[in-house]
Amino acid sequence: MGVFDKLGKALGVNKELDVEEYMQSAEMSNVDVMNEPADFYIKPVALQQESDVSLIEAELQKKNIILLNILELSKRPNTLKGIIQTLKEYVNKIDGDIARIDEEKILLTPKKVKIIKTRKPQQK
Repeated sequence: MGVFDKLGKALGVNKELDVEEYMQSAEMSNVDVMNEPADFYIKPVALQQESDVSLIEAELQKKNIILLNILELSKRPNTLKGIIQTLKEYVNKIDGDIARIDEEKILLTPKKVKIIKTRKPQQK
């Protein structure tokens, strides 16, 4: 009988610890056991509806950077244009930044994080 078994009996725990079960449990779903927690994250978000704006704003408030996939809403250009305008206004209000990366992706940054939008000329 190991130390943990004895400790478990002393504490009144009879069930053996199933490591596999624990690692797949809900409380471990957002834990990165290989690395320390970061101060900020780059989070991919797929923009699918107008209600996603509040999620994006909340992530920017937490100082996370958003990599926004707009492919789904590109089929509805008027809705997409309105949402992008709302996000631009919000990012400007919090002193963040916004830039289009390509046809499907937009980068949004929190307060005091700026995006360099000019490209260096390619060397020949």
